[in-house]
Amino acid sequence: MLILSVLAIIWLVTGISWRVYELRDNDPSRGATINGTDKFGSQITQTMYLDQGWSAADSLWFYNTTQGSNLLPYSFFLVLEQPGSSALFRSDENIDRYGYLPQRPTIGNSDGLPVGMVRDEYQGKAFMGFTCAACHTTQINYAGIGIRIDGGPANSDMETFMIDLAEALHATLVTPEKLDRFVRNVLKRGHYENASDVLADLKKYAQRIKTYTIINTPRDTKRPLTRYGYARLDAFGRIYNRVLEHIMSAQQLRELLAEILSPAELAKVMTGLEQVLSSSDRDHIIERTQAYLTDKQIIKLRNKIYNPADAPVSYPFLWDVPQHDYIQWNGRVENSGLGPMARNAGQLIGVFGTLDWQEKDGFTLSSVLGGQGFGSKHVDFQSSIDIRNLRRVENHLRKLTSPLWPEHILPKLDNTRLTRGAELFAQYCASCHGQINRSDPDRRVVAKMISVSSVGTDSKMAANSIEFTGYSGILKNQYVSVSTGNILLQSQAPAVALLTSATRNVVTTPDRDKWFIRRWVERSFDFAYTFFDNEVQSSLKNGNYTPDTTAKPFASVMAYKARPLNGIWATAPYLHNGSVPTLYDLLLPKRQINDPIEAEYRPDEFMAGSREFDPEKVGLKSAGYDGFLFRTNIWGNNNSGHEYASGRTPQPDGTFLPALTKEQRLDLLEYLKTL
Repeated sequence: MLILSVLAIIWLVTGISWRVYELRDNDPSRGATINGTDKFGSQITQTMYLDQGWSAADSLWFYNTTQGSNLLPYSFFLVLEQPGSSALFRSDENIDRYGYLPQRPTIGNSDGLPVGMVRDEYQGKAFMGFTCAACHTTQINYAGIGIRIDGGPANSDMETFMIDLAEALHATLVTPEKLDRFVRNVLKRGHYENASDVLADLKKYAQRIKTYTIINTPRDTKRPLTRYGYARLDAFGRIYNRVLEHIMSAQQLRELLAEILSPAELAKVMTGLEQVLSSSDRDHIIERTQAYLTDKQIIKLRNKIYNPADAPVSYPFLWDVPQHDYIQWNGRVENSGLGPMARNAGQLIGVFGTLDWQEKDGFTLSSVLGGQGFGSKHVDFQSSIDIRNLRRVENHLRKLTSPLWPEHILPKLDNTRLTRGAELFAQYCASCHGQINRSDPDRRVVAKMISVSSVGTDSKMAANSIEFTGYSGILKNQYVSVSTGNILLQSQAPAVALLTSATRNVVTTPDRDKWFIRRWVERSFDFAYTFFDNEVQSSLKNGNYTPDTTAKPFASVMAYKARPLNGIWATAPYLHNGSVPTLYDLLLPKRQINDPIEAEYRPDEFMAGSREFDPEKVGLKSAGYDGFLFRTNIWGNNNSGHEYASGRTPQPDGTFLPALTKEQRLDLLEYLKTL
């Protein structure tokens, strides 16, 4: 007993000491670039933070805490040049072009990487990867002041960032002067011993990232393409595709190649590929196939295996997330029990966790816990995903609160208007958007689900989530538990079920980089801590939606979630797909073909990308600069629906309220600023 007590004390002291060490980075300005001019001419001379319950050390810990994301070797990112220039790809000017937030070097970020980009390690190698902050930290500019919002939706363009990164790597490979500088500068960093190893990895990551951009390119021969632009990402579409890539089996790949290649092409390809497909080391099988296919054949294979990631949505804001009962725009993920652990593992699959998944003989404790049973084969779900840090980030978010309208920076509130606006909110909004105490540690957020047919907003995101399918590969004949029972994963299966199986097994597979006993002790602790510390219990969804049935086990996700609107003023653009630039525009109707032209309507096109804040309409500047042209006539970008304030969308009880006048819209808008 005495020994156990001593060990407990040592563990406690060690944990506290380590936490103090991690929070040592407490730069008062949180590493923010103090002044400058951004890509669209918005000038700032000061960067400020609001009171959101986090100290400077808390913010910097969130920015710099690794989660197992391995986009490319760390030294590559530090020295890579832009295509057609010797300027660094990671330069502040270039990073700002994609909407990411440049940072100065601090204790926890010695190389001054942008917010949400970090040095990570896996199996003894250093990588550049993403943290949660890359997608969930924002800045709005007003009157020369940059207001940083922790947990806010990023205004970044990841789609273009990845396309340009692939181009930069390719340009380095084919330009002798660039290649020479690149190899020399990488070797100076000390992560590689010789030039041949650098060149081998450069070829591998150039191909890997190029393939990633090809796989996820929106494609539809019948409609205009849905580009993302700023402040949006089809995270689920990309997560699904990464799962489909890494579960592909040799047998299914053989069959697919036979379908897309002529007999002569197949014979030529299989001459070199057969050794890959017959190898006992079958991880990254799709990637290893690329070298044997032409670009045209790669496109054909892509169209067979993957789904188009063409339903971009706004990055959700993170305050109150640990207190939600269901997560994601369509409430797909239950947040009770071990739900947060699987949810966060899923997002790491999407943001470049290394996935060393492969089929092996026999079974293991991990595979049994993951639901694979005691069969003669099992899938090893070894990965770089840092479950421990993901749990800690989730816990860290409990302290984060929504930002209050800063009257010391933005225009002061009109008390007369907001009093009238409060009455309108109670009449038009409160039936779906409940209110909570933003700083109450015991607050709970119950999702109000509204069917797509009722709310009338763009259906593509919800439809993709349940209609996408994929080859089950190494997961074939396993079972996945859903709300209505178990689903057998046949040769082709719902992508959502394949993701569920993958994330469940990822979290039951401990970190192999650690000693056997340590890895299981830590993973057991993470399980226990997550389960017993999570006060969110399993519950029925609230609202008006189609429930799941045995015939349609995912029917309930054809709905969108209405959440409390605290901090909504800082989360533009609006609607789940970011199709409305300001809150004022959201209170307007979508113009229909028979509507009079002289009235006010939501804009059918607008510019996106600026951080300049419009305090009158409450949103970001949407005209007068050369940003990303957002076109709402494309499926996935539609801006109709949620027209309660215009008298066009019925309330949950079926009644239509009168359309608000302009003065009433301004009153309601003033109240929304205070939430």
